[in-house]
Amino acid sequence: MLTVKSELLRALAAVLEQLLPGAGARAVFESPKVAAHGDLATTAAMQLAKPLKLAPRQVAQNLVDLLHGQPAFAMWVDALEIAGPGFINIRLKAAAKQSTVKTVLQEGARFGMQPVSGKRMMVEFVSANPTGPLHVGHGRQAALGDAICNLFQTQGWDVYREFYYNDAGVQIGTLATSVQLRAKGFKPGDAQWPSGENAAAYNGDYIADIAQDFLAKKTVRSDDRSFTASGDVNDLDGMRQFAVAYLRHEQDLDLQAFEVKFDNYYLESSLYTSGKVDDAVQKLREAGKTYEQDGALWLKSTDYGDDKDRVMRKGDGTYTYFVPDVAYHITKWARGFERVINIQGTDHHGTIARVRAGLQAAGVGIPEGFPDYVLHTMVRVMRGGEEVKISKRAGSYVTLRDLIEWTSKDAVRFFLLSRKPDTEYMFDVDLAVQKNNDNPVYYVQYAHARICSVLAAWGGDVSALAQTDLSPLQSPQALALMLQLAKYPEMLTAAATDFAPHDVTFYLRDLAASYHSYYDAERILVDDEAVKLARLALVAATAQVLHNGLAVLGVSAPQKM
Repeated sequence: MLTVKSELLRALAAVLEQLLPGAGARAVFESPKVAAHGDLATTAAMQLAKPLKLAPRQVAQNLVDLLHGQPAFAMWVDALEIAGPGFINIRLKAAAKQSTVKTVLQEGARFGMQPVSGKRMMVEFVSANPTGPLHVGHGRQAALGDAICNLFQTQGWDVYREFYYNDAGVQIGTLATSVQLRAKGFKPGDAQWPSGENAAAYNGDYIADIAQDFLAKKTVRSDDRSFTASGDVNDLDGMRQFAVAYLRHEQDLDLQAFEVKFDNYYLESSLYTSGKVDDAVQKLREAGKTYEQDGALWLKSTDYGDDKDRVMRKGDGTYTYFVPDVAYHITKWARGFERVINIQGTDHHGTIARVRAGLQAAGVGIPEGFPDYVLHTMVRVMRGGEEVKISKRAGSYVTLRDLIEWTSKDAVRFFLLSRKPDTEYMFDVDLAVQKNNDNPVYYVQYAHARICSVLAAWGGDVSALAQTDLSPLQSPQALALMLQLAKYPEMLTAAATDFAPHDVTFYLRDLAASYHSYYDAERILVDDEAVKLARLALVAATAQVLHNGLAVLGVSAPQKM
């Protein structure tokens, strides 16, 4: 139906241009809020009323009269109706909706995908420092980042996934000393163990596991590093490197369980050792965007809309945390990524203005608004009617692997993507394991499995259904289902534009509901061969779109349940 809609839009633009030169750009279709009002609508008449100095309904009538003479409207439109102050509702012929089924079956997994554009994008997500297991907040970020990557890939972008982390900061120093204390036989609660609200120590059982393996002189390997322990309890630097490699390996296991892969792991420490931080600071100095005051170096970030200037280098000579962020993003631009998206927690909101200010001040050609940010809230977990806050593995929070083990990868992904990122979310473990229509991922997956069961019972060649005569598909439920299928490509485009993978979950639930309604209304494997094949083509197309949409979310489409 994309072709049909394009033809109708061109015809509408031509008519608008005829009524008022330059008005063709206002050719846009909307979806009526009430399905009974029609399949498409346009508000162009109300927009043209003032410049034409006519009543909106009169403009609408003139527009309808002209549209009736357009070949595309004669071929695909059943009725044009004027409503309210000048809305024009459009009812499509069944053939227009049936064309979607043929398109889906012909394009298969590529249905909804745009041609390759050659444009390069980087999405940075998870980016957890290796100081402990990944928690459910990291899980939300992993689901968001991966789905946003998939969305932009459907729009023709060449997408690169990057994981950025620090292997040498204060938190890593705390990790090393915590492991050393465990290696020396101390544990939380002992007099020698740091205590208090701001104590510099990690208390989870995983610290004892790291210490034990270090003393055993084990070798640990992750996707981006490996290290062999010396076993020397006084080798603090060795413990640091071992602990980082150990926890990066643990993170890899979490990400493998979640089926998330990265193209690159980027170290914050490399920005210092390679001189990129100093280079960035020098660029800002040379651009005249810094000044010295109170023994510190400041960035004139108010020149770029920040609410106050920001300290770059403190009196002790160390840089504040946004300075390496500026250097890092200069490298992203230098590596040829014309668009960059950062998936981060809402606690990073304050860094956006200063990082963008630093990038503009550096004068390296980076456009305003670079990079884009998607900020998400944390996730709370409910199990057995009570909120779960503690994990034995982590010591103070529920880990991503806990959640996957309690439910499934599919449930965790679908649930974490089912709300806007900045909306607080309570993950209900009990709901995620239910096998009924209250569980949204089960509801969608069951629709796919139900169709596969019908196709298996038929036993014919699904690929041949693309050539089927679809004219028997005339019932209200069939027409509604086909119209829902036709919305998929535009939904993907809008979801990518808005960084909104939750739109995909909403769409899939609506599509599953349309299918279940159709299945309940019409038998598919009927005796009439022509009717049977047409209905099989419709449900096969529905299964394909369900599969495609679930793939964007990183969720499987089972054939049996």
